[in-house]
Amino acid sequence: MTIALQFLNITVNDVDESLPFYRDALGLDVQNDVSSGDYRWVTLGSDAQPGLGIVLSVPHAGRSQADGDALQELLTKGSLPLLVFRSDDLDTTFETLRASGAEVLQEPMDQGWGPRDCAFRDPSGNTVRIAQAPAA
Repeated sequence: MTIALQFLNITVNDVDESLPFYRDALGLDVQNDVSSGDYRWVTLGSDAQPGLGIVLSVPHAGRSQADGDALQELLTKGSLPLLVFRSDDLDTTFETLRASGAEVLQEPMDQGWGPRDCAFRDPSGNTVRIAQAPAA
């Protein structure tokens, strides 16, 4: 049996505001853009991981009012799980994200557990880390 992650949902306050961070600064490609009523789901992906889609949506999209309210509260507090991407050129990725105006939380540094990484906040306040494997 083979199992693989197909979709990962990232909750954001505003899909249009978040697209430049994920599409332009991180370099992900828009694979799908679906609207239903007042809500929208945008799926992004990368040739580096074919078949994996990252879906941007707002807290209330496809959820009950109560669940959307609870998720919005967690997003506002910055309490949603962090996201970790990998890059084969951390310094270039860092500079691209910094030049985009993204909030820098940590400049590139070697971590004691192995990778070299940096951290940013996306426009909705989600913590996004970028890691590069240590040199062999």
